[in-house]
Amino acid sequence: MNDLPIIVCDGGQRYVMPMRWGFPDPADWRRPRPINARAETIDTTPAFARAFRDGQRGILLVESFNEAPKSGAQQIFTLPKPAGIAMLWRRFAIADASPFAAVMVTVPANALVGDLPADRMPALLAQADWAAWLGDNGATPADAKACLKTVEGVRWTMAAEQRTAAKRAKPTVADPLGLFQF
Repeated sequence: MNDLPIIVCDGGQRYVMPMRWGFPDPADWRRPRPINARAETIDTTPAFARAFRDGQRGILLVESFNEAPKSGAQQIFTLPKPAGIAMLWRRFAIADASPFAAVMVTVPANALVGDLPADRMPALLAQADWAAWLGDNGATPADAKACLKTVEGVRWTMAAEQRTAAKRAKPTVADPLGLFQF
């Protein structure tokens, strides 16, 4: 998976930082776990509370998001305009590196997502809430948590994800693995 471009704020200045998806698993840093944080307990769950309280909050811009129901095909929800997903981030000291990692904040599913059935969905931030979530206007952690709401009454389209098998080209110097499938 490629790094995610996460919008962060430092001293009132917004910029984009590349981050990996998911905090590293304590048993194996290469495996992301956890990958999501519940909005309801973001300030009390040990894995997330410090990052939340310290303002390590970011935004991931998206045009769509996927939800996997308990059974059946994964569904893609396409938004009418780009939206910002609330993210938490931290820096980890791992194996001669200090990667930044981010987790998505989730909220209870709205009626559309809940029909899958799925009980969670991304916390999509209203554009007016970005400053409070990022903490670039003196917002408190309580102000930031108040931004995490289930979005109802939206005009999203939903479609089953179409997966196609991509065939790799013949081996070259630039791509020595050639026809191996992964």
